[in-house]
Amino acid sequence: MRVYLVGGAVRDALLGRGHGDRDWVVVGATQAEMEAAGFRPVGRDFPVFLHPETHEEHALARTERKSGRGYRGFVVDADPTVTLEDDLRRRDFTINAMAQDEAGALVDPYGGAADLERRLLRHVSPAFAEDPVRILRAARFMARFAPLGFRVAGETMALMRAMVDDGEADHLVPERVWQELVRALAEPQPSAFVATLRACGALARVLPEVDALYGVPQRADHHPEVDCGRHLELVCDMAARLASGDARIGFAALTHDLGKARTPAEMLPRHIGHEHAGLAPLAALCERLKVPGEHRQLAEVCCREHLNVHRLRELKAATVHDLIARCDGFRKPERIAWLGLVCEADARGRGGHAEADYPQRALLGRLHAAALAVKPRDLDLEGLAGPAVGERIRRARIAAIAAARDAAC
Repeated sequence: MRVYLVGGAVRDALLGRGHGDRDWVVVGATQAEMEAAGFRPVGRDFPVFLHPETHEEHALARTERKSGRGYRGFVVDADPTVTLEDDLRRRDFTINAMAQDEAGALVDPYGGAADLERRLLRHVSPAFAEDPVRILRAARFMARFAPLGFRVAGETMALMRAMVDDGEADHLVPERVWQELVRALAEPQPSAFVATLRACGALARVLPEVDALYGVPQRADHHPEVDCGRHLELVCDMAARLASGDARIGFAALTHDLGKARTPAEMLPRHIGHEHAGLAPLAALCERLKVPGEHRQLAEVCCREHLNVHRLRELKAATVHDLIARCDGFRKPERIAWLGLVCEADARGRGGHAEADYPQRALLGRLHAAALAVKPRDLDLEGLAGPAVGERIRRARIAAIAAARDAAC
């Protein structure tokens, strides 16, 4: 039995980056021998065990043979004769196909260290084409490593295009698309995820509502980048910068402008009403990918309200109150803070505006805080009941918002 550290921990150590989990491959052992040594089996699709003391995952070296469509269409062989090189060969990218033995020596049969130096994301073998999830992983790794100068190797991009053309991307299950998307949105450069999928043709298959934004023009005086798709990329990267990788913010940024793809051609480059037009494609995307409620609800709020926040200084106090109420901001105050952050990402995610001020976010926070400070126990509600009580509280909150805005101005 020989044990090797593999995958991301080895890659990130060579890059000088920290890595959380460590994964291990065991060569020359059977499942019975692992259990006899105290390892606890936890794998469903292939033999994976938890170490009896560290509880780190240890997988038997294995090979995989394609047996059907999709990422579950594989036959796994974990025979003790499977070598470390066999196991590493089935992995996605050369930078993930390195190992370290118990003495700390690097095992690198496929040139992963050289590709790290060249900042290259390159597939290990033609078997890459057997698993469509690897298209999503390539895009996600680009969201993480593009700031370091990484690019997808030309031959790997060509293979990904061929996979899409062959219909492999059509067999990606929604839950796995969401899993990879939400992880990519928490990376430093989410735009690279979108751009990589678009470059190989997969964006139109997995996120058609997003793909539809490319080629749609906007007014150059408001959007120097002009193209709605390019604006989306800038907004996603700004959201990652402002929110430190919060995927809820990232998803709202990704979907806030979906309505612009539905603007009639005769109206372009203006997009009147796009904030409401975007709710239907957003709902379709969320239903298809089974997006969690918290992500979906924030995305709906930001899609519907982002123009109102942009013109916040023009709104009446009553309109501001009703905006907060529509967002459920009195019961869920964090939602207003998140809305302000997404709107700032939208405003600064434009060509030449990355360092611009966005005072509306702070103003929204002050007005919201003033409204929240109104407590029913401090109001004269004597003789009131039912809807009259709610209206009395509403008027008090509107007055507080008006006073706070006067003070701010």
